[in-house]
Amino acid sequence: MKADNIPYTDIIDDQKDQKSAKKEVLKRATIATHGGPRPSEQAGMLNPPVYRASTVVYPTVEAYKRRHDGYYDDVIYGLYGTKTTFALADAISKLENASDTLITSSGTAANALAAAAFLSAGDHLLAADCVYGTTRKFFETILKRFGVEITYFNPRIGDEIRTEFRRNTRVVFLESPGSQLFEMIDIPVVVEAARAAGAVTLIDNTWATPLYYRPLDHGVDVSIQSGTKYFSGHSDIMLGSISVRSRSHFEQIKDMAGRWGNSASPDDCYLAHRGLRTLDVRMERHQQNALRLIEWFARQPEVARIRYPALKDDPGYDVWRRDYAGASGLFGVELSRMSDHAASAFFDHLSLFGLGSSWGGYESLLVPAWPKPVRVASAVDEDCELIRVHAGLEDPADLIADLEAAFARMRAVTS
Repeated sequence: MKADNIPYTDIIDDQKDQKSAKKEVLKRATIATHGGPRPSEQAGMLNPPVYRASTVVYPTVEAYKRRHDGYYDDVIYGLYGTKTTFALADAISKLENASDTLITSSGTAANALAAAAFLSAGDHLLAADCVYGTTRKFFETILKRFGVEITYFNPRIGDEIRTEFRRNTRVVFLESPGSQLFEMIDIPVVVEAARAAGAVTLIDNTWATPLYYRPLDHGVDVSIQSGTKYFSGHSDIMLGSISVRSRSHFEQIKDMAGRWGNSASPDDCYLAHRGLRTLDVRMERHQQNALRLIEWFARQPEVARIRYPALKDDPGYDVWRRDYAGASGLFGVELSRMSDHAASAFFDHLSLFGLGSSWGGYESLLVPAWPKPVRVASAVDEDCELIRVHAGLEDPADLIADLEAAFARMRAVTS
């Protein structure tokens, strides 16, 4: 796909209703706005208060003996959460169409705990080659050390995924679109193969959020979010969530988090819950700004390709169009080869775009990315010069002016 052949009107279709396995009583924007306890359950307060606690006391010995009856629903010890934690978990469960949700200290923790909950020494983990780099490091440096076998598959493998399963395959870990190169995985195909093999499917769904894609409705067993990003929306918290269809899966994950002593700050839970209220309007603006920036990037002679599954010429477009209700603000831009001197000229003097590793907040970001060194099952162009772009909430005209200046600086040192 040549970037200069992408007319803006062909970039994305009109918003469409998400296909769902279950009929929704409320639309997702409404669920995001109102999810969690009702004001009538909180003395009229709209938002749940912040409960900070380690110790929880009981009125009688009998009540203390019964405390584990409420292990998964009630406050028994601060490590397992407070009412603030459970209010956020309830809101996310409604948005994910999940039976239960666990809140963790970060998105990285959510990925690690969810995978580890279903794996033992001698088991086999099948992971998409496009998974987030920190997740991959956990697989390689921790799970392998504990005796778990790991193989990676090309995210565009399709039906051939069946040949990747072994007798001891217990978990399939997905991320779609993939980190950096934004490949789309045909998730229903993978889910069907995993179910036939008796493996549990997990997906990092942070790019789309459950507002634009509900993995559990498409047969995935575990849906993971880095709440640090779009759930928060303000780049000031660390949080993760793990949502499941099965209560037994939830109990396995909850016990794993408890044994590792992982918990989320109630203050961060409060902020993430507040962020959920505006998720719909923020995601719409992120998407609109991404499209405006893509239209501009497509006209630049240095741009060889734009990676964004909502583009009609993108290899993953058909899967995205079939299953997703929208696209986020994160995409990739491939340039012709850029020298270190040119990269410094481009990145070092940006006025609005930040140079930062996270994304999903209100601010726009640009970072160079190097997918080639970590991929083992996917072909990546050796000369690929990739910029990962997060379109924030600023006025797109101002963002484009910042980009124009960056390209002018780069051209000045390469001419």
